[in-house]
Amino acid sequence: MSTSTTMSSTTEPKKLHMALFPWLAFGHIIPFFEVAKHVARRGHKVSFISTPRNIQRLPKIPQHLTPLINLVQIPLPRVENLPENAEATMDVPYHIIPYLKIAHDGLEQGISNFLQTHKPDWIIHDFAPHWLPPIASSLGISRAHFSIFNASTLCFIGPTSPEGLDRYGLRTLPEHFTVPPEWIPFPSNLVFRSFEAKKLFDATKQNASGVSDLFRVQSTVQGCQVYLIRSCREIEVEWLDLLQELQQKPVVPVGLLPPLVQTIKDKEDWSRIYQWLDKQENGTVVYIALGSELNLSQEDFTELALGLELSGLPFFWVLRTPSWSGDSDSVKLPDGFEERTKGRGLVWTTWAPQTKILAHDSIGGFLTHCGWSSLIEALQYGRPLIMLPFLYDQGLIARFWDKKIGIEVPRNEEDGSFTRKWLAESLNLVVVDEEGKAYRDGAKEHSEVFKDKDLHDRYMDKCVEYLENHVHMHEV
Repeated sequence: MSTSTTMSSTTEPKKLHMALFPWLAFGHIIPFFEVAKHVARRGHKVSFISTPRNIQRLPKIPQHLTPLINLVQIPLPRVENLPENAEATMDVPYHIIPYLKIAHDGLEQGISNFLQTHKPDWIIHDFAPHWLPPIASSLGISRAHFSIFNASTLCFIGPTSPEGLDRYGLRTLPEHFTVPPEWIPFPSNLVFRSFEAKKLFDATKQNASGVSDLFRVQSTVQGCQVYLIRSCREIEVEWLDLLQELQQKPVVPVGLLPPLVQTIKDKEDWSRIYQWLDKQENGTVVYIALGSELNLSQEDFTELALGLELSGLPFFWVLRTPSWSGDSDSVKLPDGFEERTKGRGLVWTTWAPQTKILAHDSIGGFLTHCGWSSLIEALQYGRPLIMLPFLYDQGLIARFWDKKIGIEVPRNEEDGSFTRKWLAESLNLVVVDEEGKAYRDGAKEHSEVFKDKDLHDRYMDKCVEYLENHVHMHEV
């Protein structure tokens, strides 16, 4: 790598232009948007690239940053099997996501034109655009891969360099994912369960988009000059160090980007929610939200509802019907469920302000799918978790935190099913039972790191400093 003149603390670093391009999922778009705002706070110009409907659905930019953040809309090409107006994963069922990837790959020309015209100093990209690094590189644009996944998950996925792949070989069977990989040099319980491994194994195979997710990750990690990770050394120090060793790239943690409490879209709705929560005893309510991408089978859904009922605990269940589901494919609550739980349970079917609810003192536990963003939101308020992972990295996140700040709901190893009894027992253990006190205490202890906004701002400042000091460096 050539040496670049590092700015001394007295000289003001040159103001840069940074473009950001997240994958078309709000679990990616929102953390990228947080990074964009932070870069703008440091006085740099930002171009935030997505499709028109996704740009329209972004939260409002704080007024003092609007002059620095340019929202760039590139129309999503029409693709067979992809419904009109579907521009993010939340707009389609899981099995249609490969077609969204085809459409995403159709943004290549628009992105290329933008980069050629505007020549930003950096492009901060996601795992999906395997075609992007060579385009940026040929234009002399520096490349940062920002991963919204945490370091332990990325270590489990393994090395992406040809040398690393030669050394360890590819995992060719689902059962290879149910044991700790040989490149993890310390004891680890981070593995997928049988039912998760089968699903994940599909990601290593080519899908309707023409390339596998694994190929996308390998191409975008290999093609970047710095790997930015949504994590911090206080939680994942050995994993961050191992990741740098595995990828042979600078790894820079950006902190956890803990979200601020949301502004309320609908004052009337919030006042109803707030009044209901206020009537409950402190630390007794189970909050349930399983992410915007999950479509449960009717069987799982029924067990979930009846497990809540059986637990006897008050609950607030956010149950939004996905925009794409018609009557035929939406799941139904068990007959009489709402009447039988009236008073102690509330099923909420529109948007709910998750951070505001989690901040309320009545919340005693969070039944979650273990998306990293949801976990960060819950732990900044010290809420213990009842974990029910379904997709992607969620199983690994659950293993990482199991028995520290809550527990995983017991599942059938082969098909991932669970019973109402297992669920009810898990809820009671984490929220009220004496034996679960260690999990409640663990969640409060961990909240110190998760809620420390200054700590995470410092990480982000260091990250921006890294980008300022390493712009336009020669290829490794």
